[in-house]
Amino acid sequence: MEEVSPGSTSVDWPALEAAAVEAMKKAYVPYSKFPVGAAAFTADGRLVSGCNVENASYGLTLCAECALVGNLHMTGGGLLRAFYCVDAAGKVLMPCGRCRQLLYEFRAPDMELMTTQGIKTMDQVLPDAFGPQNLEDQR
Repeated sequence: MEEVSPGSTSVDWPALEAAAVEAMKKAYVPYSKFPVGAAAFTADGRLVSGCNVENASYGLTLCAECALVGNLHMTGGGLLRAFYCVDAAGKVLMPCGRCRQLLYEFRAPDMELMTTQGIKTMDQVLPDAFGPQNLEDQR
């Protein structure tokens, strides 16, 4: 898959979609039967992905975004530049509020997300977000 060039404003959205679909195929969903895959380009051009992993104790289930952030840190860390999430049919899924907050924590300043309404910035999908900058004010 192609990577986005660091500092580039263009994103290879079809490559991200394909990576999200591949990740979705690896989901472990014996309970909900609702596989989810997520993929993102980092600010330095790497591709990271994740899938949901269910647990019999439902509250312990890991969402695809959690797995993606774990993959981000396991492969060198950094910040997320572009994000794509899909369901079993390959349709775009919008991250829930919890996952938007998780993605916000690891976003590059110009992060974009594919949404059900097209490409949007993180600030558009999570306006007035609480983040590390709020905690720095308290130190």
